[in-house]
Amino acid sequence: MTALLASVRDVAEAAVAVSAGCDWLDLKEPRAGALGAVDEDVIRAVVARYSGRLPISATIGDCWDTPALICPRVSGLVHTGVDYVKIGMYARRRSAELNAALVDAVAVMPKAIAVCFAEAPPTAGDLAHLAKIGFKGVMLDTAEKTQGSLTERMSSTAIAEFVTSALKLGLMTGLAGSLRVGDVPELLIHDSDYLGFRGALCVGGRREGTLDRAAIRHLRQLISGHATARLPTPAVN
Repeated sequence: MTALLASVRDVAEAAVAVSAGCDWLDLKEPRAGALGAVDEDVIRAVVARYSGRLPISATIGDCWDTPALICPRVSGLVHTGVDYVKIGMYARRRSAELNAALVDAVAVMPKAIAVCFAEAPPTAGDLAHLAKIGFKGVMLDTAEKTQGSLTERMSSTAIAEFVTSALKLGLMTGLAGSLRVGDVPELLIHDSDYLGFRGALCVGGRREGTLDRAAIRHLRQLISGHATARLPTPAVN
């Protein structure tokens, strides 16, 4: 039941990822932070080529500490035609300003995914609040990419509780955060909708490096047999 999400920075990388068997394209610039934003023209080019073939998402950048930037950036991505917009946040530390920004952002783009960080993982109550706002999905990621993978930051029990709580709320679920090949068997047990990768897809495991088609195919094989049943079919724009 688990899909393979590949984080790519441009059309060339998208082509490599799709040809190697990824199920979902996520536009993100790894050199610009945990959720670095990609230029909107690049996103439009990827959407023009792959829209309707598989889900396409894009991040709004590392602006969770500046809530005033969230809605304008979401508004900009809406016009690119992406299926989902990803908004990073420390869901357990939401200020009134952040809550208001999230409400406004989801009003602009209902197909929004909340990216919550393992450094301060959301509680079941936090997830319920995000569902009430109108988010379509939630995922776990890591804000600091040099301090270990998701499985090193959170226990298997805590990850399972996150996925279970989110699914009960009808939210799509994803797991990411410096994931390694060796993390896959453990994470597949949780039956999240997708696993997100960047570094593990690159030459030498360097997230800022070049995509490695063989690495993507290897991960595709590891996840084989886990269909994308819960992923909605994207509409052709």
